[in-house]
Amino acid sequence: MVKKIKVGLIFGGRSGEHEVSLMSARSVMKAIDKEKYDVIPIGITKEGKWIAGGDPMKALTGQTMNDVSEATLLSDPGHRALMQVRPAGPGDTAVTLSSITEVDVMFPVLHGTFGEDGTVQGLLELANIPYVGAGVVGSAVGMDKAVFKDVMRANGIPVPEHVLITRAEIERDPGGAARKVEAALRFPIFCKPANLGSSVGVTKAHDRAGLIGGLREAARWDRRVLAERGINAREIEVSVLGNDAPIASVPGEVISSREFYDYSAKYLDESSELIIPANLPEATAAEARRMAVGAFKAIDGAGMARVDFLLDKDSGQLYVSEINTIPGFTQISMYPKLWEASGISYTELIDRLIELALERQADKDNTLRSYEVNE
Repeated sequence: MVKKIKVGLIFGGRSGEHEVSLMSARSVMKAIDKEKYDVIPIGITKEGKWIAGGDPMKALTGQTMNDVSEATLLSDPGHRALMQVRPAGPGDTAVTLSSITEVDVMFPVLHGTFGEDGTVQGLLELANIPYVGAGVVGSAVGMDKAVFKDVMRANGIPVPEHVLITRAEIERDPGGAARKVEAALRFPIFCKPANLGSSVGVTKAHDRAGLIGGLREAARWDRRVLAERGINAREIEVSVLGNDAPIASVPGEVISSREFYDYSAKYLDESSELIIPANLPEATAAEARRMAVGAFKAIDGAGMARVDFLLDKDSGQLYVSEINTIPGFTQISMYPKLWEASGISYTELIDRLIELALERQADKDNTLRSYEVNE
């Protein structure tokens, strides 16, 4: 009998996308091949506490805390065990650690900050545990919209014009911050937290009052704010899968029920449409796929990513808007639906991502870590 692979599924987290992460995790747990994998659910509360044992999903949704306990992962590469944390005694600040289970591979479905931005990936690198998705650099660059756009420009990939504003600038002189943006961009203007996803904190401004309000709203979610020129555009998305030789899915199109594809349109309002495949000229579809793979490689992506585009309705120019290295992963999310339309089922996609994680770890294990001088 073949031994099952133990998959640590990490979800929740300290992010405005906490609830989205729970949706993704439920879908993965339902669809993963139970004959091949043992799933170890690992929840992270909104305060950042790791919990395991029992039912972390129920604990995070306030249903029950029975049988769950605080957990941690050691950075020691000699241990691939998820550890239970217990007080050493009643009222004692000291703790004892005991192993819950060994983990063969981690599958983070942590959207947004403290999960998609390289932080958890750094811990998993220190622990030398294989994990699904991009590494520290790819995750961090993909998460930071401003840095990502700089990397795209350096690689000749078109992105919309933007201005970076800090929270300190906005708080000190909101009118001055708005004038700085207006000097570089024309309305409409999108205001976005530089480090967040799912359109949390994103607004569309049509005048100065709206711009000031949008800058303030985005600054609530991050210390760096991106002001970006609004484009009369179709929203096109492409999924990417692979490591060193990534492939791109067919493109899809989002038709939002609102002025733009905000959080409510994505997750709460069922009237938004996902058109798969997108109705595009063959040359445009091919270019979107080429650019998606190029963006993935430019940030040193791994495993998975969804690349979002803006297709200018007036000029026909295709712009990369952003990349999501841990995209929404419910069965109705664009990332898996694009792969389903490209011939890879949801369950098979999970399988492929775990294989890619193990493949990347084997590649990393071939790297020399010490240098000896032979005299």
